[in-house]
Amino acid sequence: MSKNLVIVESPAKAKTIEGYLGRDFTVRSSFGHVRDLPKDGLAVDVSNGFLPSYEVSPDKKKLVSELKSLAKAAEVVWLATDDDREGEAISWHLKEALGLRDNTNRIVFREITKSAILNAIQSPRTIDVDLVNAQQARRVLDRLVGYELSPVLWRKIKGGQSLSAGRVQSVALRLVVEREREIDKHNAKSSFKVTAQFLVDGSKMLNAELAKNFATPTDARAFLEHCIGATFTIKNLEVKPAKKSPAPPFTTSTLQQEASRKLGYSVDRTMRIAQNLYEAGKISYMRTDSLNLSREAVDKAVAEISTEFGKNYVQTRHFKNKNESAQEAHEAIRPTNFNDRAAGGDRDQKRLYELIWKRAIASQMADAQLERTTVSIDIKSTGGRDERFPNELIAQGEVIKFDGFLKVYLESKDDEDDEDAKGMLPPLTVGQELDLSVMKATEKFTRPQPRYAEASLVKKLEEMGIGRPSTYAPTISTIINRGYVVKQDKPGTERKFQEYTLQREQITETSGKENFGSEKAKLFPTNTGIVVNDFLVEYFPDIVDFKFTANVEKEFDEIADGKVNWQKMLGDFYGDFHKNIEEIQGSSVVSFKTGARELGIDPKSGKKISARLGKYGAYVQIGESTDDEKPIYANLRDGQLIETISVEDALSLFALPREVGFFEDNAMTIGIGKFGPYVKHDGKYVSLTKEDDPYTITAERAIELIQQKRNESSGDALGEFEGKPVTTGKGRFGPYVKYEDKYISLGKGEQLTGLTLERAVELIQQKRNAEANKYIKEFPERPEIKVVNGMYGPYLAVGKRNVRLPKDIDPAELTLEKCLELAGGDEAAAPAKKAPAKKAAATKAPAKAAVKAPAKKAVAKKK
Repeated sequence: MSKNLVIVESPAKAKTIEGYLGRDFTVRSSFGHVRDLPKDGLAVDVSNGFLPSYEVSPDKKKLVSELKSLAKAAEVVWLATDDDREGEAISWHLKEALGLRDNTNRIVFREITKSAILNAIQSPRTIDVDLVNAQQARRVLDRLVGYELSPVLWRKIKGGQSLSAGRVQSVALRLVVEREREIDKHNAKSSFKVTAQFLVDGSKMLNAELAKNFATPTDARAFLEHCIGATFTIKNLEVKPAKKSPAPPFTTSTLQQEASRKLGYSVDRTMRIAQNLYEAGKISYMRTDSLNLSREAVDKAVAEISTEFGKNYVQTRHFKNKNESAQEAHEAIRPTNFNDRAAGGDRDQKRLYELIWKRAIASQMADAQLERTTVSIDIKSTGGRDERFPNELIAQGEVIKFDGFLKVYLESKDDEDDEDAKGMLPPLTVGQELDLSVMKATEKFTRPQPRYAEASLVKKLEEMGIGRPSTYAPTISTIINRGYVVKQDKPGTERKFQEYTLQREQITETSGKENFGSEKAKLFPTNTGIVVNDFLVEYFPDIVDFKFTANVEKEFDEIADGKVNWQKMLGDFYGDFHKNIEEIQGSSVVSFKTGARELGIDPKSGKKISARLGKYGAYVQIGESTDDEKPIYANLRDGQLIETISVEDALSLFALPREVGFFEDNAMTIGIGKFGPYVKHDGKYVSLTKEDDPYTITAERAIELIQQKRNESSGDALGEFEGKPVTTGKGRFGPYVKYEDKYISLGKGEQLTGLTLERAVELIQQKRNAEANKYIKEFPERPEIKVVNGMYGPYLAVGKRNVRLPKDIDPAELTLEKCLELAGGDEAAAPAKKAPAKKAAATKAPAKAAVKAPAKKAVAKKK
């Protein structure tokens, strides 16, 4: 038995560290927290100093017993969890659960390298109780908010049984909702931008523009008329030296933002990849808000820059975070070895590592030296000066004299329109007359603020001082998993614009079309999210108040610094919060914001049209429920909001099911069912593709889909196996063998021609074996979580989401606790809220159903 037992929280981390320590050290993993608040009940004694009732997680009891035995047998125990509040709390829980002494060795390091580990062993400390209390305060406060506030949502919001609320997630939701409303209120205003192209020396082009736009098309055209026959002369050339400086090395939030912009990674994905790189010893600790680099790291970066690019590319810097709560004793995210330009086990890791390497190296490189030129072009009209119009065009250009850090890295922007990007200018002189090639006045429209992407939401939260590095990923995952926000693309809308062109002394007017409002991977609030947000804003303003939430974060920081007692902080918060809860619980506030929003009158029936939120989602209702007549209902389509849907859009929802024509003497009906839009023909259902709009699909397209389905389904009989027919066919995924209700794809390169019954039976048996061995591990208490044996190796299935397993993990040994950890926590692994079945059919609902679940009666029959 080894003399020393080192306990870390991750098996990958344990494996890396064990390689650096000698035979006298045994390294084991706790697989994250071994104790936590139980899932059932509040588990916090509010009348006794908010004392939490921790318990060892059921699936950790065996592990805790094993660690206890190892700890008793060892001469020295070392707690080596992460160097942050969560890591400190894990160590404290280990100490309590294993019955270790208060002075048990606690070691910390910011990178998993041999030198860092050995240095940590040489300078142990004890557990920092202030850091533990800061984590406890956050955990208890979030439990109090979630446990007491969520039931209020269940009772006061119609159909709110699956709703939840939390401190940071509620503020994040509010930001998304408010941005959506800003966009909805935006009234686009047009103006005309004038640009000109001049031919220089017969072949080179000079681009220029007016500094100010014209407000009306009349003014824009009048200016172009003013320029007919005008002479254009260079009045002034202003050349100024300039420089660009590199961005600082990554913090957690800037890494999340840049990985989103440059690599398209979600915040959660970035953190999982970074965790793997850290545990493999490739980067420093990835949860940090510090911009600092150690002296040793700077020296190594300088050596690499000097070797690779030359000493003239070196310029050392010390970056300081403007955020006073940033932990400057920590380091920014950087490579552990700057000589290692490529690291990581898979493509995702390699790409993220390269981003981290470039950013850290660039931060210690020389400024880029530029030369910026501004050209003033004088306009002399044949009619003389006119005070209505500008008399000067401006052209700008930029030349890089020394690339410096740009040789390695340039930071991306949230706004893709880079106004600073200027091209090179042709040789020019003052007094030089220019030949106008073309001048255009093009109609431009003002744009609202863009919707938040994951990266820009993280940036906003950080700017407001809300949340900390470890909270951003789970916060965004939570509001998406709860169905408050959806992450999706928006295709945009076509818009016309006017353009006037002056060329060869003639003005022409044209009308063009542009696509505007398209967005990719942006966050959109759902109807449920809007209702929850509005309820919290009205009845629990502190919970969603930006300054209040930021101040709570500061109080956590003060607890960590030993300046504030954590139990007093909770007491100050809980008194008013609990009082507010009791007042709302006992009030007459019922079905908040779920009552009808009246849209108008149905022109056919003369009845009221309203939109509201029900148990099965948002829907439109025509008419009111009476003894004589019942309303008809239709579910809203994806992206439609109760507060913005128009009467026209609402009435269009009642267009389905609709007949689009006849085929082979049978009607073709378009509808929406449990599995999406379909065409029904001769009693059979054929799914529409994503590109087919059920409200506009033609009879010709419906026939095409029906025939395509027939072609895919048609096959030949090969014979029988176990008394049942074996047939073949060709579908959208290629040739297949059909047996019972299963479709089995042929092997790569195999064709139906020449396929024998023996080969088909072999494929059937292979399929049976694969299905029998599909699940490596299942958890009856959480059936949505499974360890699956996939085509490309084992993986973790969490509902509809798949999670890659680290290579050093034995899938057969995974516990439920570890699966939840890999999935990003219990909330991230929670089953996704079941989406309401959609149908826009106008159907009369029975009286009983109209009261309990009106929207559900808008669902089409199962296909």
